[in-house]
Amino acid sequence: MAVPHSRGNKLEQQLAGLSALRTAGPTAESIDALRAALSHKSNLMVAKAATIAMEFEQASLLPQLLAAWSRLFESPAESDPQCWGKNALVRALKHLRHDCAPTYLRGLHHVQMEPVWGGSEDTAATLRGACALALTQCLDLPRLVIGRHLVDALADPKEPVRLDVIRAIEGWGGEEAGLLLRLKAKLGDKEPAVIGQTLESLLRLDGSAAILFVDGFLNKGGELAEEAALALGASRLPAAFDLLTERYRESGHAAIGPVLLRGLSSLRSTEAIDFLLDLVRTSRPSAAKQALEALSLHAETPEIAGRAREAGIGRAEEDVRDRARKLFGSRPTNGD
Repeated sequence: MAVPHSRGNKLEQQLAGLSALRTAGPTAESIDALRAALSHKSNLMVAKAATIAMEFEQASLLPQLLAAWSRLFESPAESDPQCWGKNALVRALKHLRHDCAPTYLRGLHHVQMEPVWGGSEDTAATLRGACALALTQCLDLPRLVIGRHLVDALADPKEPVRLDVIRAIEGWGGEEAGLLLRLKAKLGDKEPAVIGQTLESLLRLDGSAAILFVDGFLNKGGELAEEAALALGASRLPAAFDLLTERYRESGHAAIGPVLLRGLSSLRSTEAIDFLLDLVRTSRPSAAKQALEALSLHAETPEIAGRAREAGIGRAEEDVRDRARKLFGSRPTNGD
């Protein structure tokens, strides 16, 4: 099972040899092969070996994983283009409960510029985000020092990093985390999705105590309102159902109506589904179609999809019936 390093072997064959280790499982021979692969010059070999070491739950390979981690920071654009090796390594290190903060701080502050057509591009965004998430499990730094690093990373120019930092702050937990998330939401972000993640994380941390705060973003309209509605839906909080239905009734089916209905559908609760089905059956055609669109989130759930279809094709208006067929299939039923 050893992975040879001879020049005669093509990289594809070596990668296939590593993949075959999954079938053998974590035997002594396969662990030796992973150990050898982690020292390979190819970042793709290192990445695959790190992934399999994680799948095998092999904390015994932590020394080799850490050695590969350090090596790929040397001339990183050449040794690890696109950060494929380091990305896989940090996932493995985190999964195997490596809790040494300097390891992750190195990745959190790493910028890797690589040539692209017309200039250069930073390819380390995924790495920085993963390191932010891993940093919160480290116990060798004071809690507030970790918090400072996360606050600094909130200003990262790359959206994926900021998203992961928000998730990391949520995982960091505590009252400080909730306050930071409220501040970030108030300060805003050029990407609405970052505010959406901030509100979603805040709701998970503070529960119903954050409902009124998130409600303020429903009033902003546009993408921020949509992000707030979806965050409320993702919370699964009973109070979110009350708020979304109240705002929907107040909206008079205005432009924000479909946004609120998508939030209700995201709740996935019996109350929310029944509310949407009732709109399909009894509301005016435009609102009925919006409710069907919201329910299409559950198109792969047979019971909900069937009920939504039946409600839609039970309407007299052909456009509502057509929308129900388009979203949930054309299986004939009695009366269709």
